[in-house]
Amino acid sequence: MGDCMKARKILTYVFFLLVPLAVGGLASLIAYHGMPVYDQLAKPPFTPPAAVFPVVWTILYLLMGIGGARVWCSGKEDRRRAILPFGAQLAANFFWTVWFFGTGWYFFAFLWLILLLWLILWMMAAFARCDRLAARLQIPYLVWTGFAAVLTFAVWLLNR
Repeated sequence: MGDCMKARKILTYVFFLLVPLAVGGLASLIAYHGMPVYDQLAKPPFTPPAAVFPVVWTILYLLMGIGGARVWCSGKEDRRRAILPFGAQLAANFFWTVWFFGTGWYFFAFLWLILLLWLILWMMAAFARCDRLAARLQIPYLVWTGFAAVLTFAVWLLNR
């Protein structure tokens, strides 16, 4: 691989890593402002400690970015089509934070997570057509989002 190709691949990875991290950073600002309310909510006993969330989400955003970069660098014809669900799920991911922490619409946030789970599955299927590993890298995200849906539903039940 020539130097130009290496540089282009590195820039692709940097771009695909920075986009999810930027979305996550913006979401964390919204979450931060909603934390005083969240801290006062009744939460189920299986709620992880607050310190777990930023660590887990950083890892998940990095895995999203690596997956997106792998798909883009695959050179496959479907790669452009695979990036559509990548962007859609990132937008839905961001807006969950708005609904949950920004507005306190806990039941709506739960329903939004159902949509997000569907978008993650769509992204994984699209990724798999270009790069199977890119799709597999999203499994932790799918599992964590499923857990987040259960947690969100429990928060809604306990605080309605």
